[in-house]
Amino acid sequence: MNIKQAKEYIKNSVNLYLKKDEFGEYRVPVVRQRPIFLLGAPGIGKTAIMEQIAQEMGIALVAYSMTHHTRQSALGLPFITEKTYGGKSFSVSEYTMSEIIASIYDTMEASGMKEGILFLDEINCVSETLAPSMLQFLQYKVFGRHAVPEGWVIVTAGNPPEYNKSVREFDVVTMDRLKVLEVEPDLRIWKEYAVEKRIHNAIISYLDLKKDQFYCMEMTTKGRSYVTARGWEDLSEILNLYEEEQLSVDETLVGQYLRNEKVVKEFTAYYDLYNKYKKDYHIEEILSGTPSVQAIARAKEAAFDERLSLLGMLLDKVQADMKEIMEQAAFLSDVKNPLKAIGQTAEEAQVGQVLNMLEKQAEGRKKLLENLQSANSLSDADRKKHRSVVRFLEESRKEMAVSEFANGAESYEFLKSKYGRLVAKMKQETEAVSQELHALFTFAEEAFAEGNEMLILVTELTVNTSSARFIATFGSPDYKKHSEELMLSERSNDIKAQIAELKLD
Repeated sequence: MNIKQAKEYIKNSVNLYLKKDEFGEYRVPVVRQRPIFLLGAPGIGKTAIMEQIAQEMGIALVAYSMTHHTRQSALGLPFITEKTYGGKSFSVSEYTMSEIIASIYDTMEASGMKEGILFLDEINCVSETLAPSMLQFLQYKVFGRHAVPEGWVIVTAGNPPEYNKSVREFDVVTMDRLKVLEVEPDLRIWKEYAVEKRIHNAIISYLDLKKDQFYCMEMTTKGRSYVTARGWEDLSEILNLYEEEQLSVDETLVGQYLRNEKVVKEFTAYYDLYNKYKKDYHIEEILSGTPSVQAIARAKEAAFDERLSLLGMLLDKVQADMKEIMEQAAFLSDVKNPLKAIGQTAEEAQVGQVLNMLEKQAEGRKKLLENLQSANSLSDADRKKHRSVVRFLEESRKEMAVSEFANGAESYEFLKSKYGRLVAKMKQETEAVSQELHALFTFAEEAFAEGNEMLILVTELTVNTSSARFIATFGSPDYKKHSEELMLSERSNDIKAQIAELKLD
């Protein structure tokens, strides 16, 4: 299965494991809650989906790599205690709480969340001294004398032996305690993630052309050669920083992330070509609705790979702007709640009381942010939204503190005015992005005519979360027109295909 299918399966399993009966007891007893074992090649997103699951389900996540754990750190350290049996005193060995179990309690205390996922990576790389204890842990959720708290589901992950020399293959007795999910790399699924995470468009466009280079492992005379999804994502981060600092990208840099000589050479050459396309076509002019005659003529005559790269650049810019709008909309929607709460009492309040309410609202939001961060259940989008709310409340309080207002009602009007200006600004920016989208469709109609590029454009706008939400919220006559045309065309092709299958002749 691919990583997206694995994610949905894990979410369903966690949801069922946390389901309770009418008496508040978990429907699936601990001994029957088989831990999930994600088995797949390195760098395909096993850890990433665990973070996403915790964020989407609103539960905590504690993650550990088992490679560095010894028997003592995982099970706890021994100590001597005195016990009395039959009237006689005896010295007895007991164990301190495991570092892993303790970290769950720490997370529960810090976040206030009582349910979550304990994710143990590289589970099949445990030390030889710890291996015998894993069977007890996997079946009974116990490390030493201390159990994983109720309400915590265990998910594990590991690499097949061919990828990691440290792997210890589990025997049948151990495997029979696990729910095994074998995960394979899938470019189509990774691309959905890549677009949402703003992976450098040169990488996305390149992999559209070189699908076989998304993930590869092979032995060469120089040793193991490999390219992974993690490598592409890390390369994306450094490419963005290099561009910000206007540093040149060469094979030496790319080779630090992609360990395959052929892929390194071909991607570096493509990256140079990609930047040349970006410069030659003047992306800003196209999206402002004023493409040059030369740009349109060149696009008409360009080979498919050049057209695909150009379309990728245009989409990258438009979708990034759409994402900014949707994030701003989420912030403005969220900040309304504290403002409404203040407004309910501002009429009768003094200015100082309004300032205190702003401070309390900001502190409350900070606490929420800290709790979610402690639980590792905070998405990038939510982190940005909460920080924006805190900044608005704190900035508003500072501005009001140095201003003079007659009463609380007047100070609240200041808040409403500040909020209104942000809403007006967002409306202007939304209109600008809508114009960008219209310019993109207009250029595609003229430059690509009836080519597959229009289908790709509509499809990418449909599958991307930010652009789909933007269009659903603010509309797009161009998108509606072309999506309907393409649907009609597809239906017509389906009918023709069905008729052909009948073999009426």
